[in-house]
Amino acid sequence: MITGGTRGIGLGIATELAKSGCNLALNGVRPKDQISEVVEKLQSLGADVIYCAGNISVQKDRETIVSSAADHFGQLHVLINNAGVAPENRNDILETTEDSFDRVMNINLKGTFFLTQLIAHHMIECRSVSSNFFGCIVNISSISATVASANRGEYCISKAGLSMMTQLFASRMGEYQIPVYEVRPGIIETDMTAGVLDKYTQLIEEGLFVQSRLGTPEDVGKVVSVLVEGKFPYSTGQVVMVDGGLTIPRL
Repeated sequence: MITGGTRGIGLGIATELAKSGCNLALNGVRPKDQISEVVEKLQSLGADVIYCAGNISVQKDRETIVSSAADHFGQLHVLINNAGVAPENRNDILETTEDSFDRVMNINLKGTFFLTQLIAHHMIECRSVSSNFFGCIVNISSISATVASANRGEYCISKAGLSMMTQLFASRMGEYQIPVYEVRPGIIETDMTAGVLDKYTQLIEEGLFVQSRLGTPEDVGKVVSVLVEGKFPYSTGQVVMVDGGLTIPRL
């Protein structure tokens, strides 16, 4: 299950997982006819792909999303929490509105938390039936979990909360041998960053990044693929940075 899996980072993850042999349940809010081309492309890689439309900030939608995927596949082995939104307007924190704060937090953190809760129960049940069941949860957060941007404070707070959520679920799911990871992308070239692309291009030229390029959705997808393959079984709760060295403290 990949939330927000039909565009941007989510699609980069979906593509890499399809290449590695995973079947996919993609979640998004767009009508099914608008993502048919995406689904067909992933299916061409050999994956069984279904689309589970719904807004994860809405309880009824979350239940429908999970039941649709579980009915189709029987078991859900992996949850990739990727769905997230930026503020519609980048306002200084002294001007941030309550509506904007609620919108970002409801999707990025509250919805993600309770969707994870639902799927965690599903994984625990699968584990009780078969001790060989393998599952994992991967939360896609952001360097904004620790790097402050005062003109989008609600986004930063939501990602900091997601980072703590990773530790909480890692602690709780440990007894079931289900690891929980956090992948923390830096500046990734997607539609979310399109509006500030010129700014970051200039910063790259000025040497802000250790690796002098923007990240790609595929960069994130490759990291997630390794985690999903179970190659870090004893690293639950850990953060994997995918930021081109942006957050390395340097003089």
